[in-house]
Amino acid sequence: MAELYMVPNLLSNSDWQSVLPASAYQILSDTKFFIVENIRTARRFLKKVNKDIDIESLTFFILNKHTDKSEISKFLNPIKKGNKIAVISEAGCPGVADPGAEIVKIAHQKGYRVKPLVGPSSILLALMASGLNGQNFTFHGYLPVRNNERIRKIKALEQKIGKQNHTQIFIETPYRNNKLLKNIFSSCSSHTLLCIAANLTGENESISTKTIEQWKKKIPDIHKQPAIFLLGK
Repeated sequence: MAELYMVPNLLSNSDWQSVLPASAYQILSDTKFFIVENIRTARRFLKKVNKDIDIESLTFFILNKHTDKSEISKFLNPIKKGNKIAVISEAGCPGVADPGAEIVKIAHQKGYRVKPLVGPSSILLALMASGLNGQNFTFHGYLPVRNNERIRKIKALEQKIGKQNHTQIFIETPYRNNKLLKNIFSSCSSHTLLCIAANLTGENESISTKTIEQWKKKIPDIHKQPAIFLLGK
């Protein structure tokens, strides 16, 4: 039976062999159909794994927030003819904080086998290295963009930490990182713990957990750096 492969993408400009299993090479080299968020990014990733891949012979289906939901199930048609399909995220694991989950749901409904490959997830990597509660945690994705709404959200997350001791995880568009930090520092109690994990798996990777009070003594500049944030106690 043909399968739907969930193939993690790189989080940084690192050697793919250091973060992906060796089997990824053959799977990506043999697959002719791909479901991706962005074709340009996917092509670049495929060439990095195998420079000899004939990109022009491949078929790409775009799955992102703009995709018509009525069209998504058609992306799986190649499986009916015995072809395998690979889902590739923009970064990290497809289906996790990613629109790929929609196609996986349909695949299960149709009885197709879904095969996830081992690979980097910024959520899990940051949680593993944070020292915060890894038994109970919640990933919120992006916080509100508007300043007042974001501050209210941060305060609400801190209250959950106090009541439940659940680690609260979220991300931000890289060019708004410093503004988010400013909101966190102005909203949270001095003893609350904050982990900032930036450039995960990259050469300049940085992961550090400190209290808000400690962070304020030397505020980091992570403008335009891919980062993920964790609050806990």
